[in-house]
Amino acid sequence: MSLMIPDDLVRPFEIEPYHQRGRLVRLGPLLDRIIGQHDYPPAVGALLGEAIALAVALASTLKYDGVFTLQTKGDGPIRLLVADITTDGAVRGYAQFDAERLAEVIATGAASVPRLLGAGYLAFTVDQGEDTERYQGIVALEGATLAECIHHYFRQSEQIAAGIKVAVERGAEGAWRGGCLLIQKLPDGDRSEYLGTREELEDGWRRALILMGSATARELTDPDLSPEDLLFRLFHEDGVRVFRTHAVRAECRCSRERIDRVLRSLPFDERQGLGEADGSITVTCQFCNASYRFERDDVAAIAAG
Repeated sequence: MSLMIPDDLVRPFEIEPYHQRGRLVRLGPLLDRIIGQHDYPPAVGALLGEAIALAVALASTLKYDGVFTLQTKGDGPIRLLVADITTDGAVRGYAQFDAERLAEVIATGAASVPRLLGAGYLAFTVDQGEDTERYQGIVALEGATLAECIHHYFRQSEQIAAGIKVAVERGAEGAWRGGCLLIQKLPDGDRSEYLGTREELEDGWRRALILMGSATARELTDPDLSPEDLLFRLFHEDGVRVFRTHAVRAECRCSRERIDRVLRSLPFDERQGLGEADGSITVTCQFCNASYRFERDDVAAIAAG
C-alpha cells in the first residue's frame, strides 16, 4: 500500500555547499477549489493558477504578519489577476477578463502572456494592518511569462538574484494542479559560512539555475512525485537539505459581517445604487463567488447607523 503524498504545501530547502535558499510549492485541491469557484476559460484559469503558485512561493520567503498580495493589472483581455495569502496560509485569488477579447486572442493561436495581459504593471503588497505602513513594490509587466515578469521585478526593484519556474495543468479528470520552484542567491553578507571563491559561488549559482530549469512541468505538478524526491532528483549531486513543510489552504476572508461594515462605510448615494427593485442589496464576493443578501429591513438598519 503506497503512502499518500501530501498536497498544498511549501517545502523550504537549501542547496549545499553554496547556501542557496529555495522554496518548492505544490498545490492540488487548493488550486482546484479556487479556480473551480468560477467558470473561467482555461487560459484564465491557468494564468490565475500561476499567479497563486507564485504568490505562495514569494510570500514564504518573507517575514510578515498580515496579507501578501500579488496583482497584475493591464490593458489586455485578462485585465486583472489577484492572489493573496495570509501569514497562517489562507490563500485566495480571482481574475477579471473580457470574454470577447479573450476569444479573439485565443483564436489567433498566439495566447502569450503579453497578449493576454497587455501593457500594465505587476505589484506586490504586504499589508500588516492599520497601524503599520503598507509596503508595495511595482514594476512594469515585461516578460513572456509571469515568472519572467517577476524576474524583471527582482532585477529592477530588489536587486536579488533569483530563479523561478512555475507550472499549472488541468488533469484528465479536470482537476487543476500547480507547482513552483524558487531559488535565491544570498547576498555577500549572508555567505560567511562558505569558504570558496567568488568564482566558485557564481559557478554554483549557474549550476543551480540549470538544474532547476531541467525540471519539467509534469514533475512540478505530479501528485505521485513527492517534493523531497523532486528536490533530490534535481540537486542531489551538490547536496540539498529540506526544512519543515508549511501547509497552505484555500480560504476566503469574506463574511456577512465584513460586507455589513463595507456597506455602512459607503456614502448614501453609492449604497442606494446597489439596491434592487425590492430595496434589498446582494453582494457577491469576487474571490469565492459567495453571495450575501441584505433584505430591505437590513438595508434600513444599515442606513440608520
